[in-house]
Amino acid sequence: MDKYVCLVCGYVYDPEVGDPDNDIAPGTAFADIPEDWVCPICSAPKDQFDKE
Repeated sequence: MDKYVCLVCGYVYDPEVGDPDNDIAPGTAFADIPEDWVCPICSAPKDQFDKE
């Protein structure tokens, strides 16, 4: 699965890790994350991420 990077702060979403602090389970593809999810570091919306 592809990793995605936040264009605002550089946080990298790794689907193998997920985002456990925001109830995104490991193995969740970026496309399957809810649209209202935001960057756990800077709160940028999902559309501010690009494929790494």
